[in-house]
Order: sequence, then structure tokens, then C-alpha cells
Amino acid sequence: MERLIYTAVSGAELNNTALRIAANNLANVSTPGFKADMEQAQASMISGDGFRTRYQAKLMPVTTSLAQGLVMDTGRELDVAISEGGYIAVADANGDEAYTRAGNLSVDADGFVNINGYRVQGENGDIQLPEFGDISISDDGTINVMPVGGGVIAQEGKIKLVSTEGNLFKGADGLLRDADNPVLLQDNSIRLRSGKLEGSNVNAIEEMINTMNISRKFEMNISMMKTADELAVSGNKLVSGQV
Repeated sequence: MERLIYTAVSGAELNNTALRIAANNLANVSTPGFKADMEQAQASMISGDGFRTRYQAKLMPVTTSLAQGLVMDTGRELDVAISEGGYIAVADANGDEAYTRAGNLSVDADGFVNINGYRVQGENGDIQLPEFGDISISDDGTINVMPVGGGVIAQEGKIKLVSTEGNLFKGADGLLRDADNPVLLQDNSIRLRSGKLEGSNVNAIEEMINTMNISRKFEMNISMMKTADELAVSGNKLVSGQV
């Protein structure tokens, strides 16, 4: 079979992966703190006899855009927007520390502070609050609560805020991790703004255009496969002496 088909197949596989990534970005266009993924590829030369004319598309590790999303006013006390370059520490499903810019906090029935089901970390691990009547969050991450029925406002925990210049990557759970440091140190220069929420950094229009371009490229690769098949059939006829 004409070897051109392998180049076309590798291109189509890349387009299929890129389309899944774009579709996931579009599905999370309204998810607070979501960071868009980006596919990467490079041309890889196929070694062997003959001229060096055969290349395949080689998929590289998916990267994540850490650009800040649009900050929206919500007026909700448990919504917080993080200053640029900062992240909130949470515990993942295995209990290991991970990071996020999503600021839609909630308090579960046991008093634990969560973000999308992941427990927010403080200076001493999970932050658990007593029953309260009112709550506010200071710009340094300190959680202040007022007892039910009124009384003296108490500081019941401080959200761990971090920053890094390292290599952050996003896991399958959507949380960010530092490739060099499993646990980052508290950064007291990071600030929160209560009553605001950072949205997704996905641009819906750009992703829609990107999706259409990927679809066109996929069609081109399919057309190339058909051409390769036709060339292979014609070559077989010439070799066999058929007209």
C-alpha cells in the first residue's frame, strides 16, 4: 500500500484528538476557574531506506493555558476571585495537595469548606467550620464566622494561597499540580476578592472557529487517504501488467 496513507492517518488521529480537546473546552466555557487545554504536535520524520520524504504528525503532551479568565461580580460571600498568579490549595481524591483558581466555595454538612467537592486546605489541613449564622472571607484568605444568633466574630481558618514559577500541569480531575514541587508554600502576597468569581478563560468564538478548522483538516486527511489508496491500486495494476 502507498506509504502516504500512514502520514494521512497520523494527521487524522491528531485532528481527532484536537477535536476532543476543543469540545471539552467548549463544554467548560461557563465553568468557574476552568483553564483551556491546547494540543501540540510536531512533524516526525520516518527513518529508513530511500529519500527522507516521509513524515508523520506526532502528538505532544497537552498543555494548559493559565491565562486569567473574566472576573464577574456575584455578591455571594463564599465566591472569591484570586489575584493574578495565585492558586487555592485543595486536597484531591487521594488526599494529596493540588491547586485551582476556581473560587466557588461551599460548606458541606460536616462544616468542611469545599471547591467542586475537593476540600480546601488551610494552615493545618482541611478547613472545618462550626455552625455559623454569617460568614465573610478577608483578602488574605482568613475565614470569619458569626455564631448562630449573633455574638463575637471568630476567625475559624485561613485558606492556603500559593504561587509558583514552576511547571504547572492539569490532571484528569481538572486540578493543577507543580511538576517540581508536590507541595507549594503559602504566599502571603496573594490576595482574594470576596463576592467575585473568575470565569473560564475559554473564548467560545475562538474555540468554535478552531473546531471548524480542525474538521476541515480532518476531511483533507481523509481525502488524502483515498488518494493514497487510488495510487496503490494504480501501482498494483502497473506491476501486474493489467491495463
